[in-house]
Amino acid sequence: MDRDSEKAGVEHLPKADGSHAGSDGAFPLDTVTEAERRRIMRRVDRRLVATVGALYCVSLMDRTNLSAAAIAGMLQELALIGNRYSVITLVFFVTYIVFQPPSTIIVRKLGPRIHLAAITLLWGALMIGMGFVKTWEQMAAMRVLLGVLEAGFFPSCIYLLSTWYTRYEVGKRYSVFYIVGCVASAFAGILAYGLMQLHGKANLTGWRWIFIIEGIITCVLAIASYWLLIDFPDSTRATWSFLSDREKAFVMARVDADRGDVKITPYSHSAFLGSALDWKVWGYALIFFGTTTVTYSLAYFLPIILNVNLGFDVGASQCLVAPPYAFAGLIMYLTGWLGDKYHIRGPIIIGNMVLCIIGLSIMGWHSKPAVRYFGIFLTTAGANSNIPAAMSFQANNIRGQWKRAFCSATLVGLGGVGGIAGSLVFRSQDAPAYQPGLYACLACCLMIILCVIILDTTFFFLNKKADRGELILESAEDDSQPSFRYTL
Repeated sequence: MDRDSEKAGVEHLPKADGSHAGSDGAFPLDTVTEAERRRIMRRVDRRLVATVGALYCVSLMDRTNLSAAAIAGMLQELALIGNRYSVITLVFFVTYIVFQPPSTIIVRKLGPRIHLAAITLLWGALMIGMGFVKTWEQMAAMRVLLGVLEAGFFPSCIYLLSTWYTRYEVGKRYSVFYIVGCVASAFAGILAYGLMQLHGKANLTGWRWIFIIEGIITCVLAIASYWLLIDFPDSTRATWSFLSDREKAFVMARVDADRGDVKITPYSHSAFLGSALDWKVWGYALIFFGTTTVTYSLAYFLPIILNVNLGFDVGASQCLVAPPYAFAGLIMYLTGWLGDKYHIRGPIIIGNMVLCIIGLSIMGWHSKPAVRYFGIFLTTAGANSNIPAAMSFQANNIRGQWKRAFCSATLVGLGGVGGIAGSLVFRSQDAPAYQPGLYACLACCLMIILCVIILDTTFFFLNKKADRGELILESAEDDSQPSFRYTL
């Protein structure tokens, strides 16, 4: 957002309840300097992005550590023959999808601190319990419950982040948020390999210690997050040692000047569910579905592919997961920075998918294992970088708090469907080449490119009409809005 629009927001700062102060002096109309602005936003970054990023780190680690446990002995001990491994990976997503829509309503009612800290603590306890299961059916049941608890986490986080930042600040923040998840994926294999060395302690096998120790880490972070998390900027609930009312009002003024939806209206079914009638909402969700199909297939099967397809031993397969995810983190931040700087989203997504297509082709059809491993770098970078890019594309092109809440739920819900697909694409009967799974991932990449082309073409012509004054784009719950254009 430019300095003129930001000044415009500062001149009529809203009060902490989201209403605007007038000439009655209800809120001091002091000018907020550039130094103050930077200081305030740095504090928001530290408390919000860092905390939800750390929680997402354990969330991603807890839902994807099955692959590490699988090659550490779980397959044999729980008799995961046939399609049983695929079953215990996909049952998670059934409840994960079903319980997503209410989550963004609940987080508004309870507040992020209570909601996110509570569900994280509960699923951490569940992870500890997974270390003591005796049968594969018990593990499947635990995964079903894990889906119920984690369903409220991701959509609540992306919704919360979108309320604190303007449209062209959110790309970098989503990238940093997801980079922490990449760090988890990068080092989860190394951590799992270290925990495997506890094999025999307390008469427990190594794979069980992976669940127990990682569950304990999750519980500790959940307890800390109750004090570290912050609420929505318009909330009047107490948040320890954070922004003053004046500083929160400044944050709301910036967001309001950018897209005009800082003030939340009372909940209604029509405001929330009526968003489903906008076809573009499902276009964003379809992009996210294709992206998560690829990312989850990598998360669940990459150690197995390294072990079976590329021929590395168990220890090397655990550890060689790290470098591709570390590389993905660099590409992710770079694309997030470029998207915010140049106000583009669609071309970034297409670029990521081109990178992914090149990587998948190398993974599947090059003759040398070392070169196929290089293909894993490109695939992992392209697919994972597309997660924050897709979230930013959606966040930039909607307006209205309840539509934003609905879109966060549908985006992550279809992302969960992608998780089901991703848990099935690499089948044991297709080993060692896994080519049907590679074809499925390539098809997803092509579908994403097509969706972006359709959306960006539509946005281009709608922006032209808006510029001519023929229509108002993305009318929100409130009529007092600044001008709005779609971000291509």
